[in-house]
Amino acid sequence: MQTILKGKTTELIIDTEGPVVIIGESINPTRRKKLVETLKAHDFEFALQLAKSQIETGADVLDVNVGFPGVDDEALLPETVQAIQEAFDIPLCLDSPNPKAIEAALKVTLGKPLINSVNGEEKSLQAILPVAKEHGAAVIGLVMDDDGITLDPEKRFQIAEKILNRAIQTGIPQEDVVIDPLAMAVSADPNACMVTLETIKLVHDRLGLNITQGASNISFGLPNRVELNNAHMAISIWNGLSCPIANPAKITTFVRAMDLIRGKDEFAMRFTEFFYNQEALKNS
Repeated sequence: MQTILKGKTTELIIDTEGPVVIIGESINPTRRKKLVETLKAHDFEFALQLAKSQIETGADVLDVNVGFPGVDDEALLPETVQAIQEAFDIPLCLDSPNPKAIEAALKVTLGKPLINSVNGEEKSLQAILPVAKEHGAAVIGLVMDDDGITLDPEKRFQIAEKILNRAIQTGIPQEDVVIDPLAMAVSADPNACMVTLETIKLVHDRLGLNITQGASNISFGLPNRVELNNAHMAISIWNGLSCPIANPAKITTFVRAMDLIRGKDEFAMRFTEFFYNQEALKNS
């Protein structure tokens, strides 16, 4: 199944049978004091630096999140989107828990973005799906609902199916629904990764949808996080993960290697091109 996103003039295909697409996570104020300070001042230079560095290190889509305490994200999210799109032609993922901020950003976003996210809660479905339909956006469906987060993969799958069915009823094509199976910290629950991996497999096998997840969520609180994240990513990709949300500087080389090993990179073209591009950037 193919989910098509668009920038100002560019088009990106997320394909369940294709190479992995990387959604860059770094435009997010969490644990980034400088980004909070600059966004508060409506200074977008640092956000643009983060955008540039992510694109150079392999991001195919940029997640844009401006959430921090006291923020007027209904004003700041669209302003940030406009600043990024004036500088770069890349599809965006609009990331906010505030449906009004998402709607405001959709009104100024060029191309076809991805919304992060809707979930199985009734208020979320009613708030997000109609605006996604109105603006022709794709949407990430997060597998939690009014009962919270379940640890049963089958129940997570049922929430994914519910989100998909409601999206279709709203007029959103099934290929524009991307499922997030909820990756959670393995330090808090030794079975957390197994639940996520089984959910990925169920969604991939039964619904055939594209699948995303936060690439670093599972390693919170543990040492050697990159190695742990990559181990989880390898199994996730094999089971059907197609577009992780990640820091491309930490994951792109690994993802290119996974694509090559899985037969998604003919004659190793993407793997070698990325290697030489990175070498050129180091020497520039």
